[in-house]
Parts: sequence; structure tokens; C-alpha cells
Amino acid sequence: MSDEVTPAHRKDKKDKKQDEGFFAFLLKLVVIVFIFRSFFYSPFNIPSESMLPRLLIGDYLLAAKWPYGYTRYSLPFSMPLIPGRILPDSPERGDVAIFRGTQADFDLIKRVIGLPGDQVQMREGQLFLNGEAVPKRRIADFLQPVTQNMLEAAAQNMRSSPCADATFEERGSNGWICRYPRFVETLPNAVSYEVLDLGMTQPDNTAVYTVPQDHFFAMGDNRDNSQDSRFPATPTGGLGYIPMDHLIGKAHVMMFSTDGSAEWIKPWTWFTAARWDRIGHTF
Repeated sequence: MSDEVTPAHRKDKKDKKQDEGFFAFLLKLVVIVFIFRSFFYSPFNIPSESMLPRLLIGDYLLAAKWPYGYTRYSLPFSMPLIPGRILPDSPERGDVAIFRGTQADFDLIKRVIGLPGDQVQMREGQLFLNGEAVPKRRIADFLQPVTQNMLEAAAQNMRSSPCADATFEERGSNGWICRYPRFVETLPNAVSYEVLDLGMTQPDNTAVYTVPQDHFFAMGDNRDNSQDSRFPATPTGGLGYIPMDHLIGKAHVMMFSTDGSAEWIKPWTWFTAARWDRIGHTF
């Protein structure tokens, strides 16, 4: 019997080597993506209006994973590969943080307001921190054009208006808009940010919350449309105090934004739906 290698055999060996090389490449790619998403950056999309006016439905941002340390929630699918919390660091007041809910098994985004030992309270719509009123200054109203994202959110939440209420609807030169009262708050560490205050509501007056050790207190910038630490933690509602080891990352840069009007069968709408002016903004 001849030991000669035929062209067919050589082709089979070459194909097998190519297949092995392709699967090795895929494995390396999966490992690289896993490491990148776990320890450097991870994408996060905005599904609600709780962080208006800073964040809109349809925004996609990158969250930096290293600022607060790493836990199991840093890993894709919350794989229990990290014991406890390693390289821990506390957030600062005013950070826009991504974290895992205490009762809900999904990621959330809010602004850090109170740290361990802080006393937080709302009085007549005014934020108080450790007994001192946080300065709140009125600025120009926030004008938000009504988008497909907003119409779908209103339908999902069984609202008749794409705005928080029909009283905020207004006809603009290019279509319907929502006009919301807007303010600037400045925390004791000099961090300033914009908030919406739509009028007196139940969470505008609260008890005094004393933040426990190893926890933080978070609030949405859209103060009258945010289930946050002012409400007891439930699977579908508030957050309560949030454990530090539930932190995932800090909002870093806007990666993409869409108004929701794109259609797969109309490729040109992929470009017209993009809100190009929002891309690249940092936090």
C-alpha cells in the first residue's frame, strides 16, 4: 500500500486546519469580549425617562467598569466567579451609576445622591442633604420633541399622552413637544446637574432617610417620574438603599442615540433616526 498523500487528502488536512484556526479565533474573540465587558467597558441602553433631561429613551452609553471595583454583577449574566467585591471604591455624590437592583434582576441607572451616614430628605420638592438644602436654581424649560420612542413608552405604560401629562404637551414649529420645568442642583461637592420638577407629587415630601453603611441612596433626575431610593425596594417598583456591591459601573460616554423611527426595510431611516448631536458626550 502506498503512503503517498493524494491531493484530496492534502485538501482535507488544509480544510481541517482552517476550521481549527477559525474556531480558535472565535474562542479568542469571545475571551477578549468577555474581559473587555467585565473589566473595562460595557454598553447600556436607556429604556425609560427617569433620567431626563440628561438621558433620553434610545440613548446607548458606555459604562466604565473599574471606578467602583468588581463583583459578580460586573460579569456577563452575573456569573458568580468573583467572591465579594475586589478593588472596591465608593461612588461620589453626583455620579451617574449603573447597578443591579436589590429586588429586580436587571440593571438600573440613577444618580448617586447619598453615601453611608448621609441623611437625605425631600421637602416641598427641595432636596435636603444632612439637614442642608441643596441649592436649586430655575433655568429655561426643557423642550423635548415627541419621538417614536416616547409614543411606544406611553402605549406600554397605558398613558394617553407621550408627555408625562397632557398639560405639558405643546405644538412646536416642527411638531409636538413636551415642555418641562427645569432646574440645576448643586451638591456639597460642587457637582451640578439638571433635574426636572413637574409639580408637587407624593415623593416631593419624604421622611429623613439615613443611608446605612455599605449602601448608597440614588435618585432619578426626572424627580416626579422615577422609582428610586425614595421608595421601598420591590421587584417592580422602588429601590430602597442600594448595596455598594451591586454597583456595576459609571456612565462614561454616549455611544449612540436613536429616536426610534428607524425601520429595517428602509435603510435610509437608520441614519435619519440617529441623534448625531448626542454621540460622544461624556459624563
